[in-house]
Amino acid sequence: MEQTLAPPAAPSRTAHHLKQNLREYGMLLSLVAIMVFFQFMTDGTLLEPLNVTNLVLQNSYIVIMALGMLLVIVAGHIDLSVGSVSGFVGALAAVLMVNYNWHFLPAVLVCLVAGGLIGAIQGWFVAYFRIPAFIVTLAGMLVFKGSALALLQGQSVGPFPDVFQRLSSGFIPDPLRGTNLRLTSLLLGVGVAAAMIVIDWRERSNHQQHGMEVEPNALFVVRNAVFAAIIVALSWLLASYKGLPNVLVIMFVLMVAYDFVTTRTTIGRRIYALGGNEKAARLSGIRTERLTFLAFVNMGVLAALAGLIFAARLNTATPKAGLGFELDVIAACFIGGASASGGVGKVMGAVIGAFIMGVMNNGMSILGVGIDYQQVIKGLVLLAAVFVDVYNKNK
Repeated sequence: MEQTLAPPAAPSRTAHHLKQNLREYGMLLSLVAIMVFFQFMTDGTLLEPLNVTNLVLQNSYIVIMALGMLLVIVAGHIDLSVGSVSGFVGALAAVLMVNYNWHFLPAVLVCLVAGGLIGAIQGWFVAYFRIPAFIVTLAGMLVFKGSALALLQGQSVGPFPDVFQRLSSGFIPDPLRGTNLRLTSLLLGVGVAAAMIVIDWRERSNHQQHGMEVEPNALFVVRNAVFAAIIVALSWLLASYKGLPNVLVIMFVLMVAYDFVTTRTTIGRRIYALGGNEKAARLSGIRTERLTFLAFVNMGVLAALAGLIFAARLNTATPKAGLGFELDVIAACFIGGASASGGVGKVMGAVIGAFIMGVMNNGMSILGVGIDYQQVIKGLVLLAAVFVDVYNKNK
């Protein structure tokens, strides 16, 4: 009598979803694990309110540039000039506000327009002349590094007006006037966490109504609980010092805006299609040259904004400002799940990748790890992230 073998048990819905979204959950768990590790190794220094505030300020310009770099990478390109552009724009701001006594508002506007023009020039060569972005932006890196040096005449220029410094070093006011806590900042954090849960729940319900596959209930609850707890805890830590930094508000607004653009708009979907298969995107009627051009214009504007924030934080413009920024920005995108071949990447992944790099830099500095070993460790982390991406794609 033949014995029939039972078919293998189908994996559970939760296990299947975890496997399909392993990179997304893995990045969040990696950030939490790294923070727990350095919190233990630094005897609690990492998550002290002052250090958390410094962590936000130190990584704000990296996060802002990572949002622009994500779109460039998703479109299938790279931008090596962002560090030099941010340094050049900081130098331009110093010359206008310090040497020529411009009011900060027109100076900031001119700097943002300058960043957009720089991105437009580079994007024009990449999109319409088909010169590889690596070559164009490598040339741009050298050009604007030298331009910043010439603009500053080899010297540091500062200080900036107090009102401009508040762009990076200021904090939102506290009308509720808490004694030990900045209650306004804390309530804003709680409100953001609650709003995030409501929006996620409504989106999930909408998907269910249209018969789309959704995240299992247990994972939905756990993920939202973890994100909400992180936001509330971060708000409490910041509220116990000076409150929410102005630059954190700018970062949050940009994160929400870019997440909306990449997930809910036609242009966002077209950028992913461009990076996934440019020829197919062009045949489907997408103006691929214009999308590439706009991606670089956007990158230039965000690099200019990051340069202004960095200059305001230092309260001076130096010829070496922006040195090496491009490496941290590109690493943040790749660690956060962006694919080196284009077409893949998420806004929250890039933000998480930026904070992974930031927490590692901050934690290793507190522990007294030399800059030489810091570079080695960061390089190995980047290589491991890209290796995992390529390995999963080959499977």
